[in-house]
Amino acid sequence: PLERLDKIVDDVKPDRLIVALTERRGRMPMAHLLECGTKGILVEDGLSTYEYFTGKLPIESLTPSFLVFSGAFQKSRLQLGMRRLASFVAAVVGLVVTAPLMAVIALAIKIDSRGPVFFIGERAGQGGRAFRLVKFRTMHPAVPGERPPDSIWNRDDDGRITRIGHWLRPLRLDELPQFWNILKGEMGLVGPRPEILSNVRAMTEQIPYYALRHSIAPGLTGWAQTRSGYSVSLEQVTEKMRYDLFYIKHMSFWIDLRILVDTAKIVLFGRGAR
Repeated sequence: PLERLDKIVDDVKPDRLIVALTERRGRMPMAHLLECGTKGILVEDGLSTYEYFTGKLPIESLTPSFLVFSGAFQKSRLQLGMRRLASFVAAVVGLVVTAPLMAVIALAIKIDSRGPVFFIGERAGQGGRAFRLVKFRTMHPAVPGERPPDSIWNRDDDGRITRIGHWLRPLRLDELPQFWNILKGEMGLVGPRPEILSNVRAMTEQIPYYALRHSIAPGLTGWAQTRSGYSVSLEQVTEKMRYDLFYIKHMSFWIDLRILVDTAKIVLFGRGAR
């Protein structure tokens, strides 16, 4: 009980206190916490501790004031401009370096199954604006006249994934053509993965703060993508949102570098592939 905090502290003699209250207004024992600080006890916020150990934000526990007054969510024009320049240069280099590999993949797709080499689909970009995302096709085309499933998760139906697709998807190689989207300014090198446009409304209604994903450009790879698998349920999309919001809050050169290293491990060695 909060009323007995001082006695508990005297008995236990902790090195730190973690404050994790779902409702703080009128309940925070500020006097006791200040006294703990003067005694050399480290007082930490529960949300910050959760972030540190998990690399994600507990979106169900966040308050609007936390997002409004946290300066970490405010990005300067210079920072965003430098990110755009770095993404553009990386896309040019990426297209040149991976061109032979993409040619081999394209040939393999044509040999493996009927249908086009590329899949083009509408995605939600920065500000929720629609754009046409390009990727290698990894699924068999739908049968003409076939009624698509009602679920918004039908894109991950294993029964339609091609043999080449089973190889491309875990290594994320189906995403390589998106260097073109980066060149056009529709995507960045790192950021939340772009969501299917028709799914955005449902996600926004069911997942707290989902619209914040569109505050920055979507990325070819991202914090959530290197730490979570393909999303085939609402809970899995919510879990990815926890990672995405953490990334948006802590977005920096160093976290981008870490994401790129993790992505390289997945592509080159299959390490951590999901």
